[in-house]
Amino acid sequence: MKASAQGFTGRHMLLTISAFFAVVIAVNITMAVYASSSWSGLVVENTYVASQEFNGKAAAMKTMAASGIEGALSVNGREIRYNIHDGKGAPAIIDDVTLNFKRPVGDHEDFRLELRKTGEGQFEADHEIAGGDWIIEAVSRRNGVVVMHEAKRVDTAEFGQ
Repeated sequence: MKASAQGFTGRHMLLTISAFFAVVIAVNITMAVYASSSWSGLVVENTYVASQEFNGKAAAMKTMAASGIEGALSVNGREIRYNIHDGKGAPAIIDDVTLNFKRPVGDHEDFRLELRKTGEGQFEADHEIAGGDWIIEAVSRRNGVVVMHEAKRVDTAEFGQ
């Protein structure tokens, strides 16, 4: 009598290892496709130029911080308000305010919003904002010169949406 049970052979090991690596490679390819289609990864066009401009931008930000001008953003449903005041609490004299809404990852939902002036230091707009995390960059100008430039990371759920 001859027994036909062979047990775990080299062929079984080869199939097991092949199946394991096939799954790993399939997952890696899937993740690479999702990563490359969802965000370019591009932060600046030219890193050398950006590094050369850094000191100038840092000095400008220090000057803005020393001016004492501050902005307050509020979002309630579709109503967006931005109030800006000087270091003494008086409304700052600003001509226009632009808000740039950016997602922390991806740029397919990013948009720019020009606010209308409703009073000295008071600006507002009516615009639907999708729920989730946003980086809101506020740029305030007077006579075409940037007076205040700030960015805040917010979750629209914090605003009661």
